[in-house]
Amino acid sequence: MENHKRKIISFYKKSGRMPSYSEIMDLTGYKSKSAVHYFIEKLVAEGIVMKDQKKRLILQKNYEGEVRVLGTVEAGFPSPAEEELADTLSLDDYLIKNKEATYMLRVKGDSMIDAGIMEGDMVLVERGKNPKIGDIVIAEVDREFTMKYFRIKNGKPYLEPSNQNYKPIYPTNELKVIAIVKAVVRKY
Repeated sequence: MENHKRKIISFYKKSGRMPSYSEIMDLTGYKSKSAVHYFIEKLVAEGIVMKDQKKRLILQKNYEGEVRVLGTVEAGFPSPAEEELADTLSLDDYLIKNKEATYMLRVKGDSMIDAGIMEGDMVLVERGKNPKIGDIVIAEVDREFTMKYFRIKNGKPYLEPSNQNYKPIYPTNELKVIAIVKAVVRKY
């Protein structure tokens, strides 16, 4: 049964959806849909999958960072809340395009607070991409590292903080962008 579970999960990761009963028959070698039904009921009992209101299979367990997406929440005026399982989402798939070039850094300081980046937050960054004007970057400027907005003025790059208590940084020698900030993680 463990081998069959792995095949189902592998199918899900490759296709982004759970297999149909017929596809499960092909994956597992079961000869009847009743055998597949029995297998699915065991997966439901183990908490690996669940069935939504339309009896579709949904991967339930958190395999490799997958989190259930339950819908949306109103950030403006309150509205009636309806909880319905919309999908599952792998945070790695959502946030990381190039795993080898991606890493996290802990934020120290408050020069980016108006951008919503606070001391103690973690930032997910990706090396190797060319920055666009307005990207938040990790840069080496005159042999020191910092995180700021990437800007260009009169054809020359500079770094702009997101806190009025700090001044823009114009390099005297060299400004080298190391990575681009892709996401901010804050634990409450």
